[in-house]
Amino acid sequence: MLSYQHGFHAGNRADVLKHAVLHTILSAVAKQSPNCLYVETHSGRGRYDLNGAQATKGGEALDGVLSLLNDGAPKPVRPWLDVVSGRGTGDYPGSPALAQHLLPASARMVFFEKHPTEHKELVKAVGNDPRLQIKHADGYSGALKLSPRSNEQIVCFVDPSYETSRDIDALALWTPRALKRWPNGMLVLWLPLFKDGREIEFGEYLTELDDCFVAGARWPMDPLDEGALEGSAIVAYRAPAAARETSLNIASSLQSWWAR
Repeated sequence: MLSYQHGFHAGNRADVLKHAVLHTILSAVAKQSPNCLYVETHSGRGRYDLNGAQATKGGEALDGVLSLLNDGAPKPVRPWLDVVSGRGTGDYPGSPALAQHLLPASARMVFFEKHPTEHKELVKAVGNDPRLQIKHADGYSGALKLSPRSNEQIVCFVDPSYETSRDIDALALWTPRALKRWPNGMLVLWLPLFKDGREIEFGEYLTELDDCFVAGARWPMDPLDEGALEGSAIVAYRAPAAARETSLNIASSLQSWWAR
């Protein structure tokens, strides 16, 4: 959806789970497969100012990354949190900036972003890096046109807005195509967990497609909160074994921390 801008939600609890697990996976990829092709289908603007007008309008980061920075944090999330705190709240790293920070000089990166404003901001945020290309195009179709070189491991991160049920339908059709297109590729999907459980059947479908792990956490909801989201999950196909246990520990520790 071209109406969606992630800046209004940057640093929230969903981002915490998503980015902490992605940090773990990309750290393992950097060690295991330094010659990698990293692709994002829905990149956003790359970096976010948690003190800016968008982020402070809803204040979602207050219960997310800012609470972790201000009130201690579970041990499994601290490696990611060290990256965040080192940059400061005015430069919160989205997934493109995390990849840029973690992946080695031998990596290639391709970022797709269809929203014109987000694409423009993404170019300003990370576009001076010779390792990467930024494309103003549909990420689903664009990603499937890419092929890793003979010595490369492809890793594709998919993070749509899920503003409508069509986002789930599109990902349900795209995921098996991607797994077939890249038979040795890694696929990392972000999945929102809704109060009404609308994602449960879809999540079960995803886990049956190929070898994967699911790292998810829910947070307690205020009865007066009208928001639809009550959790966040990563579904990771063919990810490094070293990342699996740590990712599950991140999810478990965050769920316990949020339930305090």
